[in-house]
Amino acid sequence: MAVMMSKLYAALRQANGVPDPDARAAAEEAAEMHADTTDIKGTLRLHGWILTFNTAMLIAILARLFLVH
Repeated sequence: MAVMMSKLYAALRQANGVPDPDARAAAEEAAEMHADTTDIKGTLRLHGWILTFNTAMLIAILARLFLVH
């Protein structure tokens, strides 16, 4: 069974008598989109850490190369 947002499903069911299959499909699609967004946010957070680490290492290497005799 697909994951669905129950509050959205209930709201759609109450709003203007949306048919059950349509409300269920909309709630499942919204839940799927939310899961995709969460995956993207996690990936972006990881990329941020990698970029920060690489920048710090580059600064350390350049400082060692040009400032330490």
